[in-house]
Amino acid sequence: MSKLRKKMVREMELREFSVNTQRAYLAAIEGLVRFYRRSPDKIVQQEIEDYLLYLKNKTKLSYNTRNQITSGLKFFYNQALKMEDIKLELPVKTGQRILPEVLSMEEVSRLINATDNLKHRVLLKMTYGGGLRLNEVIRLKPEHIDSSRMLIRVEQGKGRKDRYTLLSKNFLPELRYYYDICRPKNWLFPNKNHQKHIDPTTAQRVYKKAKANAKITKGKGIHTLRHCFATHLLEMGCDIQIIKSLLGHQSLSTTMIYLHVSKKHLTSLRSPLDLLEDKKNGQNTREIDHGGNQ
Repeated sequence: MSKLRKKMVREMELREFSVNTQRAYLAAIEGLVRFYRRSPDKIVQQEIEDYLLYLKNKTKLSYNTRNQITSGLKFFYNQALKMEDIKLELPVKTGQRILPEVLSMEEVSRLINATDNLKHRVLLKMTYGGGLRLNEVIRLKPEHIDSSRMLIRVEQGKGRKDRYTLLSKNFLPELRYYYDICRPKNWLFPNKNHQKHIDPTTAQRVYKKAKANAKITKGKGIHTLRHCFATHLLEMGCDIQIIKSLLGHQSLSTTMIYLHVSKKHLTSLRSPLDLLEDKKNGQNTREIDHGGNQ
């Protein structure tokens, strides 16, 4: 498959696909080849559809994972091989919305302080304090920190867009101390060899270890800290349009999901049961008062 692989990589590089997208699309083709043990250009539409059904019914892969695999296969056949007769689409899934798990500020503080490793603690604080995605925080460079304006520059985030987000004033002294001690050059969070940035899997392990040390069970991955950033800003009264800009969301509807998990917005409402109980208690009070007057 070497020639076909090179052809697909070339097409993806021409379109400036991210490294993660290229990796995922190549993995989609490799999975299909392993399943049929044939060159992918010898696999027909019916067989591809059977494979996608296998992923759904046998391996129980999530819709999002299968959608990414389908996108990779579609790109390979339609763009790299120019085989327009192969048509692959997953039906749009509607009616499902999963709310993010959010930690309280006290829980975030416990989690961050549950690690004694300076580099790991700075990584967690940077992720939470700037509301960064995993791939954004691990790719930060020292020159992305604008301490004069108290901003973090995020270069080529999701959707290949640049943006600025917040740099915590209270965090800056610790960040400078980290820089003085570790002296990062190309990457703010380098790997052990200092040749590349820290691996995403390593960053996830840092988060999960801190979470375990803090005895926190909520929040599956480090992306939870980004959810916490957005929700806590909303609870502090920050305008949702500003939060949208800081997060780098394309659509306001994506940011609006934090309205459903914000403690401020939820606790400002009263359950109808409270009104029933208040009415009941008020009625009992009147009956007691009436009896006393007799």
